[in-house]
Amino acid sequence: MALSEFHYFSEALGKQTAANIILPQGKGKGPFPVLYLLHGLSDDHTMWSRRTNVERYVADLPLIVVMPDGGRGFYCDAPEGFAYETAIARDLIGYIDTVFQTQATRAGRCISGLSMGGYGAVKLALRFPELFVSAHSHSGAVDFAHGFWRDSPEFRRIVGPEAVGGPHDLYRLAENAAAQGATFPWPALRLDCGADDFLIEDNRSFHTHLDQLAIPHEYQEHPGAHTWDYWDRHIVEAIAFHARHLGLKS
Repeated sequence: MALSEFHYFSEALGKQTAANIILPQGKGKGPFPVLYLLHGLSDDHTMWSRRTNVERYVADLPLIVVMPDGGRGFYCDAPEGFAYETAIARDLIGYIDTVFQTQATRAGRCISGLSMGGYGAVKLALRFPELFVSAHSHSGAVDFAHGFWRDSPEFRRIVGPEAVGGPHDLYRLAENAAAQGATFPWPALRLDCGADDFLIEDNRSFHTHLDQLAIPHEYQEHPGAHTWDYWDRHIVEAIAFHARHLGLKS
């Protein structure tokens, strides 16, 4: 595998930003499908590579992994702040599909993340189902009604005054998805969380909400907490989930 740091100008952010990219070697000339892998609130684009063995876990797959910098923006277009949703969905994907030998279709694109990035992965998949074939959340910050961050001025600037029921609320986005009907090609969804994670009840609640809406998804709980040890263990399952929906074989 090859690891590259990709610096580019994002029109949505109005600034330079970066992504770490894992590129397959010895897997032909492509085109290759792409996994977009999102970080958490206190991290940056380097953390998945620094704190997990993700490069080794994808070594046998013909897969590009893109790990962008999402700041502290919850992958939203903030009313007061940066437009990270557009920065990922338009700018970054556009650049990646232009510069690299990608399979530049929905069938060749998936998204994952942890904590804030777990929320971001599900949110971007529900907002842009035409972009992603599958989405996976580890320990996702999926419930705006109970998140510890919900009353912070920083969070209010990002999501606006009406977080619950607003355009960034996963519960509302899931309800909108359900209203489209079962025949609409929504991305395959998977969520996991550690049984000792402080976000476990939020994930259980969102899982129940998806069940009540009859939205197909996978959900698993495992021993562990909100730690890199947990995410390093279980990203292997996320990669297998995405590989299945991408039609990949190692």
